[in-house]
Amino acid sequence: MSGLGKARLSRRHVLRAAGAAVSLPLLEAMLPRAYGSPSTFEPLPKSGVVQPRMLYCYVPNGVNILEWVPADSGENYTLSPTLKALEAHRDDFTVLTGLGHPHSKGGHSGADTWLTGADLASKPGADYTNSTSIDQLVAAVHGPHTRYASLQLSDQSGTGAAGHSHTLSFDASGTPLPAENSPQRLFERLFVPESATDKAATLARYAERRSILDAIGSDAKSLHRRLGTTDQKKLDEYLSSVRDTEKQVERMEQWIDRPKSKVSDQGLQLVSKPSDAHDRPMWIDVMLELTYLSFLTDTTRVITFEWSREAGGFGLHGENHHELSHHGGDAGMLAQLAAIDRSFLEKLGRFIGMLKKTAEADGSMLDRTVVLYGSGMNSGKGGEHSPKNLPLLVAGGSKLGVKLGRHLAFDEDKHPPLSNVLLSLAQKVGCETEKFSDATGTLDGLV
Repeated sequence: MSGLGKARLSRRHVLRAAGAAVSLPLLEAMLPRAYGSPSTFEPLPKSGVVQPRMLYCYVPNGVNILEWVPADSGENYTLSPTLKALEAHRDDFTVLTGLGHPHSKGGHSGADTWLTGADLASKPGADYTNSTSIDQLVAAVHGPHTRYASLQLSDQSGTGAAGHSHTLSFDASGTPLPAENSPQRLFERLFVPESATDKAATLARYAERRSILDAIGSDAKSLHRRLGTTDQKKLDEYLSSVRDTEKQVERMEQWIDRPKSKVSDQGLQLVSKPSDAHDRPMWIDVMLELTYLSFLTDTTRVITFEWSREAGGFGLHGENHHELSHHGGDAGMLAQLAAIDRSFLEKLGRFIGMLKKTAEADGSMLDRTVVLYGSGMNSGKGGEHSPKNLPLLVAGGSKLGVKLGRHLAFDEDKHPPLSNVLLSLAQKVGCETEKFSDATGTLDGLV
């Protein structure tokens, strides 16, 4: 029996006599709440929204590449041992191998560059320099039509540290966008109506923020004239972030009086915690369920989800995921790493299944929802942390022109850029750009 929604009893709470507690046998109601119980959330039968959507799912620390890469390629390829976890959805995803980020140095900064393709050491004298992530280009197209231009989810809130970011999203100046890790806070933000008092307080915060931004803009104009060329460029990059913030404030003001979509929390285990090993499987499920509801209600069309930050995280049974990535070729550690890889794909498969069960127009939600899943590093055959031959797959989007049901294998030594994939998918979900980062074009065979 799940303890969710039930009060937890103590022995002292049950019986008291003459001020002294009476000893009782251990009752089920005295046990800790069963946070690890399977989700009971059920997808809706139909979607009333027909729009392209994009989800970027990141898993840290690489994978057991020996059991991830299929032995053959093409449309009739053989599923690898790990990818068999998605066998029920074989025709709904395409595996990509041999791709990488040529400018990345590898290691656990992979999440920072996964959606940017940036060389973090590109500026002399700077310890860290990132660039805009592809999701923000897509968000710029779809954001004006949704309550939230994009959402950033992670098992750690905020932005983290340079090289170990808690987010996959970076704005036009390469500044990280903070992530949310609480299902409860996320649900309230997306779907719980605000009271008149809450709205008034929110508008007051917006007004204060706008005043600060105005002051920054005024001071910057005066400062700009006194700077040299290099410093002017740095200031312009900073002001670009300020203008982006101004736009965000404007959109939030426009949406504050529009009612949020009505969504029930039935079946959503919102109290789950990502840092609790017992809660972990449920936390991944509920964050994907909230992703599904966000797309279903057109609350946003762009989401990044970092399942764990790099050099951290653990498996669904509490295994030290980071430690296993330094396996050194040890067979036992590789077996544990492969088990984690399969368990993560089972979670992804459940999400794909929810999208398939929800009818939309002449198909299902999956037909217009594109999912990029993978990691920004390859833990290799001996535990090396390489930016080459990254584990990647693309699911959904068939009615947007994404070609599924195949293994596209490329030469890992020639190292075609992952940015080609990012550009290809961005175009398919409506971002009309021919360039992104170090992309040399779209990816043959995927679109």
